[in-house]
Amino acid sequence: MNFIIPSRELLNRLIEMGGLISNKPALPVLENFLFDIKDNTLTIYSTDMETSMVSSLSVEASEDIKFAIPGKMLQDVLRSLPDQPLTFKVDPTNFRVEVIRDNSDYKIAGTSSDDYPKMQEKIVDNAIKIPANILSRAITKTAFATSSDELRVNLNGINIDFKEDRLIFVATDSNRLVRFTRTDVKPGFDASIIIPKKPMNLLSKSLPEDDSEVSVEFNKNTIYFSYGDTELSCRLIAANYPNYEQVIPSENEKDLSIDRGNFYDSINRVSLFANKATQQIRLKITGNELDMRAEDIEMANEGKETLSCNFNGDDLEIGFNARFLKDIISAVDSDEVVLKLSEPNRAGLILPSQNEENEDITMLIMPMMLGTHS
Repeated sequence: MNFIIPSRELLNRLIEMGGLISNKPALPVLENFLFDIKDNTLTIYSTDMETSMVSSLSVEASEDIKFAIPGKMLQDVLRSLPDQPLTFKVDPTNFRVEVIRDNSDYKIAGTSSDDYPKMQEKIVDNAIKIPANILSRAITKTAFATSSDELRVNLNGINIDFKEDRLIFVATDSNRLVRFTRTDVKPGFDASIIIPKKPMNLLSKSLPEDDSEVSVEFNKNTIYFSYGDTELSCRLIAANYPNYEQVIPSENEKDLSIDRGNFYDSINRVSLFANKATQQIRLKITGNELDMRAEDIEMANEGKETLSCNFNGDDLEIGFNARFLKDIISAVDSDEVVLKLSEPNRAGLILPSQNEENEDITMLIMPMMLGTHS
């Protein structure tokens, strides 16, 4: 059995789906992509048992066949080849795959599809369509703040609240929190789900960059994203998300406005001198002057910088984890960033100076206790 397909087109599709293939999967067969060729259409399956992706593309095929092929080896072979049509020759008796180009050929040991997990039947309780660029932006702006603590499984994903007139994405690891709201997506129903970080990152990387619609369907256990010729499905996290609205302070009246780029660059430089364990950086605001300082007493390292800012409030000194602070500043698009502060032991809010139309982003960061310093 033979089929022909452009090498780059196939490689790009496998790269999108390859994040589900690990070196030590739960089942050996999961090291493979499943290829299902029917009526000159190649449907590719990839799964880690928690998340699955399915993608289809056209091929020139002599007949129908289904087989599994090692994922990493196939990607490595395709990466090494120029962009050109490749002929795949599959032996239906032992599923050995021969990849042929010009005067070269490469043989890969494929396997039967019999042991590959079957796709579950889709059950839908709620459905909505979201523009791909909005969905991708929501993931990018929140995923970095999710937790990796296996003991706090409810924080290991992005919480999505579907409201009648808006969509809210929230992520937190207890040290920082991001709430991303869109008012131009109106679900028309109320629901709340938690989607694991891994499939959300995979989804973000594979989504088109335009405003084409993504079909989002889910039940209490599983969510399905369909876009173009691809579908991603994953199990939801079965847990209750914290009441994030209670955590976000409403009375932080000390406002600091500062150039985002200069602020980020200074944090980046000064944090080089911070204690490697704590990553603490001090922000001391006096009038319209911001002093930033980090030190590692054991190593006798210290870094200081001063920036001009616009500050409304009493003088304040507060400490933050520099890495968390940089992550949040990186997620701000506006030229200026606004810090809304209260007391040294109270959470600070970080906002763009101006939100995009129909969008609201609020980011929270917890302070670090300040010790004495020389």
